Amino acid sequence: MRANFPTIKTDRLLLRQFVDGDLENVYTGLSNPDVIKYYGVSFDSLEATREQMVWFADLEKKETGIWWAVCSSDKNTFYGGIGFNNLCKEHRKAEIGFWLLPEFWGKGILKEAMPLVLNHAFTFHGLHRIEAFVESENQNCKIYLNKMSFRHEGTMINCEIKNNEFISVDIYARLKTGE
Repeated sequence: MRANFPTIKTDRLLLRQFVDGDLENVYTGLSNPDVIKYYGVSFDSLEATREQMVWFADLEKKETGIWWAVCSSDKNTFYGGIGFNNLCKEHRKAEIGFWLLPEFWGKGILKEAMPLVLNHAFTFHGLHRIEAFVESENQNCKIYLNKMSFRHEGTMINCEIKNNEFISVDIYARLKTGE
């Protein structure tokens, strides 16, 4: 656990470092068919989910990204995760990702958390560009990204294989304002 991990707090939310005690919540989210339908990671056991927890820690250690556990400000409720990875300092960009447990969908949690993470990326990491790669069929995510001022830049047709079939991926990006 990193002592200087950047915790972000609002009246309603706490974005904090993932801890071992989050394992079951991460498993609950990343094994849920509704959550993982368009998400690139899924787990079938708690033990396998530990890989995700190690990945979170490795991102920080290697300085290739940072992910926060999204919780209620009173620390009693775990909502999901948000962060960025594939941080490229040379090109001042990173890829954003996020997921919530289904019972918290539509409650404005990501709408509140996303600007906090974007601000952190632009301000503290000096990034110029945040990218999002979204399966073309994931309409809800694309609508959300548009609401968060991400711009659709194009579609990579049949660029990945999922469940033995080609899928297309849309590219969205948001640039730091004022540059």
